[in-house]
Amino acid sequence: MTDIVTDDVAALRRAFTLYPRGVMAVAAQIDGAPVGLAVSAFVSVSLDPPLLALCIDAASRTWPVLSTADTIGVSVLTEDHAWLGRQLASRSRDRFAGADFDETSRGALLLTGAAARFECSTETVFPGGDHLIVLLRVLSLSADPARKPLLWHDSEFRAVAPLTPLP
Repeated sequence: MTDIVTDDVAALRRAFTLYPRGVMAVAAQIDGAPVGLAVSAFVSVSLDPPLLALCIDAASRTWPVLSTADTIGVSVLTEDHAWLGRQLASRSRDRFAGADFDETSRGALLLTGAAARFECSTETVFPGGDHLIVLLRVLSLSADPARKPLLWHDSEFRAVAPLTPLP
């Protein structure tokens, strides 16, 4: 292992990718059109009240629009959604093409077939360096533990696999 100073952004980014994370679709219907993005920085925060947090690039052009929604859908992508993870991260194509989302009565978009789906309202937003830390209150949820989540690890999408039992 080589020690690297933390001002080497490429090395820091690479090291951060070595921690596997889930991939979320974050979306809402705004003025009759779907708006959304992919997020891999997600954490549960509190059970009472029910809170989760996302980290979103402060330079995002999508977040300022998405943040105006009354509610926002956060959907945990499954192994079958790797194509959608890339598509939602794209800046040059229709992020929702071929994807099936359900719209809630409050305008949140929730991915059909997701491992877990959360309808949320924005609680608060904190600055976090070059990202925003978005604290969301969970208003409703659905989950299917039989669906395996998509992982982002070492700059690639990966699948969850059980460990081989020790002898």
